[in-house]
Amino acid sequence: MHDTILRDLSVIWCLFHILIVFMLLYRSRFSRRKTLLLTGTCMVPLIAGNVSGLILLGSARMGQLFFLTCTLPSLVFYYYMSKDRRGRFLFTFCLSDTVAYWIIIVTNLLDFYFGGDDYLLMFLSRLVLFPLLEWGVYRLLRKPYMELQESVDRGWNVFAAMSALYYILLVVTANFPVIITSRSQELLGFLLILLLMPMNYATIFVAMYRQLLLYRRQKSEHILQEVRQQMEIQLDNQRRIQRIRHDMKAHTITLSGLLAQGKAEEAQEYLNKAISVKKVYEEQFCVNPYLNAVLSYYVMKFDELGIPVHLDIRTGEERLQHVELCQILSNGLENACDATSRLPSAVEKMVSVQMRYQRGWLIIRIKNRCRDDLRVEKGRLPETEKKETGHGFGLQTIQEAAKRMKGEMFCYTEQGFFILDVMVRGDDGVWLMRN
Repeated sequence: MHDTILRDLSVIWCLFHILIVFMLLYRSRFSRRKTLLLTGTCMVPLIAGNVSGLILLGSARMGQLFFLTCTLPSLVFYYYMSKDRRGRFLFTFCLSDTVAYWIIIVTNLLDFYFGGDDYLLMFLSRLVLFPLLEWGVYRLLRKPYMELQESVDRGWNVFAAMSALYYILLVVTANFPVIITSRSQELLGFLLILLLMPMNYATIFVAMYRQLLLYRRQKSEHILQEVRQQMEIQLDNQRRIQRIRHDMKAHTITLSGLLAQGKAEEAQEYLNKAISVKKVYEEQFCVNPYLNAVLSYYVMKFDELGIPVHLDIRTGEERLQHVELCQILSNGLENACDATSRLPSAVEKMVSVQMRYQRGWLIIRIKNRCRDDLRVEKGRLPETEKKETGHGFGLQTIQEAAKRMKGEMFCYTEQGFFILDVMVRGDDGVWLMRN
């Protein structure tokens, strides 16, 4: 027992640090406190059981059973805990386990060929390598990897399959039919497999990083398009003001001439017609000037397309985060406009916008007619059908803006309508309600 104490301590050290590496990379669906509590409750007994098996059965036997006694139970537990599913989760799990297992094997080989009988080299090498691994993961990998999980949707299943196969390959070649140190004739091939692992993961991360760069570029293009759209709205408003001033001059001349001739009834009729022409474009839909500019722009756009739009706006003016709200509103209305305009002429087109402020929350609902075969479940973002770059970010932009305002976004289809619900925290200022 005394001869193997450093080995047993190093195993405990390894198992705990495998958990740390994985927890640095995966995204739990629970709060940090609940995640730590559940992890401690489930994983500490699992680690204790594997250490006990190591003491009772020996390292060779436990090396053969480790996949069943530790890997599979922890896989099931963390699958339950994880926010991600399928390829994302499996790749993260296999990445953590494979890298940690790689260190365990390398330190075993170093100790077997260059260490003594007291396992001191194994203990010291693991004592140093695992903190170095965690430092590298935290400083270099964690931030871009979290962004990858958030933004990249495709490719995870292939990468997860590659990682899972490599992990199984390591386990099998290292332990079956007997431990690799008892098969010296196969050692060279095994070392080549160990050298292959960094190259394997380097290839995977280069491919994923290119996807991330592509995502960032497309997102930047979308942001530029949003800025351009906002500038066009402002420019259009300026043109409208200039046009109104020009028209007012002409109207004034006409009305002055009619009144000078004593034709009051004709002047009144002319004035009523002039007001009706400008009514849609001069109406104040919202007391907030920024939101009103967005609404005015899209009311004109819907009117030009012949799409009826129903507005029920009950929102406020003071201390609004107008940048995020304009993003939410303009992206939601642009999606509604695009989807509705592409419907067949036989379909009854309709768009409605509702905004309410209730109990400290601003609630926005944009509803538009959609294709009958479109199915979107609540909690999932639909994929864009457009092939050009720069598309497919509207709902993501709304979701990110809602999160910045400590809120949530949900979209779904219901009875032939696409419904976008956004709920965000209102500021503490005074809200002016418009009935």
